[in-house]
Amino acid sequence: MKKIEAIIRKTKFEEVKDALYEAGIEFFSFWDVRGIGQAREGRVYRGVIYDTSTIERTKLEIIVRDKNVGKTVSAILSAARTGEIGDGKIFILPIEESYRIRTGEEGDESLYIKGKEE
Repeated sequence: MKKIEAIIRKTKFEEVKDALYEAGIEFFSFWDVRGIGQAREGRVYRGVIYDTSTIERTKLEIIVRDKNVGKTVSAILSAARTGEIGDGKIFILPIEESYRIRTGEEGDESLYIKGKEE
């Protein structure tokens, strides 16, 4: 099992969500986050300089079976890419164990509904 963390543009969230659903990924968590990237500039408004180096993004966290990592990453890459600086990052981390609280299922079986996915 793997945990995929993706930081994407807020404007691309709906496209990424739709791409994930098409790839068969039906559950993930997301948050609005702020960060600092390569872009460093100040904007002047009415004589006051505002620091715009902090950028707003959306962070997705998705736990998938090993066999679904490739299609999940491909869905995010294709939907989130604009080709400009600031498109985001994807990180993949190992997950040691998972449990479905309702049934007590553990491991891979806790991540999918039997009969719905091979």
